[in-house]
Amino acid sequence: MTGLVHHYGLIALFLVVMLESGGVPLPGETALVAASIFASQGNLNIVEVIVVAAAAAIIGDNLGYWVGRTGGRRLLERFGPLRRWSGRTLPRTERFFERHGGKTIFLARFFSVLRVTAAWVAGISRMHWWTFFLWNAAGGICWSALVGLVAYYAGHAAADAIGRYGLWVGAGLVIVLAIVFGAVHFWKKRMLRAETES
Repeated sequence: MTGLVHHYGLIALFLVVMLESGGVPLPGETALVAASIFASQGNLNIVEVIVVAAAAAIIGDNLGYWVGRTGGRRLLERFGPLRRWSGRTLPRTERFFERHGGKTIFLARFFSVLRVTAAWVAGISRMHWWTFFLWNAAGGICWSALVGLVAYYAGHAAADAIGRYGLWVGAGLVIVLAIVFGAVHFWKKRMLRAETES
């Protein structure tokens, strides 16, 4: 993924994030992190990286929403086992999206599995498009800015540490950052589990 972003820059970032947001399981967040680190090395502009990632996230999610809204329900109701499952599940999903749709769409942007599926589910659940669009845009902008800036400044910090103190200190900084990212990932999984249980 980093090689793709390195060679094709913002176009690759846009395509990977847009396709992931539309429902294709691709590493969109990894592409954003790679582009932001390249920006920290002077190869890309961080403002352009954030704007492109946000636009790709919003466009991809809206494509996924409309695919779910126009064809998702028909697909679920076409086959026997899926029809029985969706008959039980869809009413609950629609009620959930009526009550918690906005915040679900916003938070889904920060969780890898939900980032791929939430737009489809919102469309299938017939969530009002303006509500979806506003919360989705807010989530896409916040996600791209947060992940982009963290990776950008982490890339700067690692490069400075290696330049000033040598490879071992730079490696130590990378390990510390990996632990922090792992802790954040663990925390997000716990929040997701708590959200689904409530």
